[in-house]
Amino acid sequence: MKPFQASSGDLTADRRADFAEMLGASGDPTAAAELLLGALELAPQWSAGWFRLGEMQEAAGQPEQAAQAWAMALRLEPADRLGAALKLQLIGKAPAAAGPPSAFVETLFDQYAATFEESLVGKLGYRMPEFLDQAIRSVRPGRFSLAVDLGCGTGLMGERLRPIADRLEGCDISAAMLKQARAKGIYDRLVKADLQDFAFAGPKADLVVAADVFIYVGALEGIVRTVAGMLSEDGLFAFSVETLADGELAGGNGFALRPSRRYAHSQGYVRDVLAASGFSILSLDSTIVRHDRHEPIDGLVVVAGKSSTS
Repeated sequence: MKPFQASSGDLTADRRADFAEMLGASGDPTAAAELLLGALELAPQWSAGWFRLGEMQEAAGQPEQAAQAWAMALRLEPADRLGAALKLQLIGKAPAAAGPPSAFVETLFDQYAATFEESLVGKLGYRMPEFLDQAIRSVRPGRFSLAVDLGCGTGLMGERLRPIADRLEGCDISAAMLKQARAKGIYDRLVKADLQDFAFAGPKADLVVAADVFIYVGALEGIVRTVAGMLSEDGLFAFSVETLADGELAGGNGFALRPSRRYAHSQGYVRDVLAASGFSILSLDSTIVRHDRHEPIDGLVVVAGKSSTS
């Protein structure tokens, strides 16, 4: 993720920051951090510069200094579009939160929208829409009157859902991603919405899908309750998560923030959250959800339905 504010507003500071980036790219993060700190003396209100300084100091093995830089970035820009709070959590300098800053997720995907499909499908081996489509068809062949695509992004999942949905609606936090999805002409309705406080006022859906979305949600209790309220009596809920590796779980809450600044969830947590909202699991399969830095990322593909006792 590139800083959204590439310029400090001070030409000399920008030149020093550019030289700092060159030093960092050449493998000298310590010198890069020193030079960027000098640039920030000229532009002390540059929140993106403080964030980048923290990254350089972390790379230089200076976690205390990095924490101070990220804390400054957060003070200067409380909406936290660059995710400084997540960086602080990852180095143990802030308490674990239930989810990421909404502004961080929105900014990330607004920046990513133009190259999203090329990067995810072409470079990272992303096949989650295909896996979820197969899981849904295996559990319930046929058509759905209303399908809702949560975190629809550019419409990769929507392309799979369109042939089996009489009506297809999507929502996403990123206006830039929605613009890409709208251009495909596959959705009957698209809405900008944040899943961390999502409310749905439309007719009951008989399929709700969240493909590779919960990695940017964290705690799932709220959104799963919302989905339960959205669904018709025999509706299906299909989604994916990244799964925690052995020994990775921190705090015993069933999910953890990873260095990628995505969340992973334990299988037990997923089962418990679904059961608490009246779902029964109809299929659950382990798979590789994508590759990250050439390493496979393990995950789950889940299809759940409202249990008869809910």
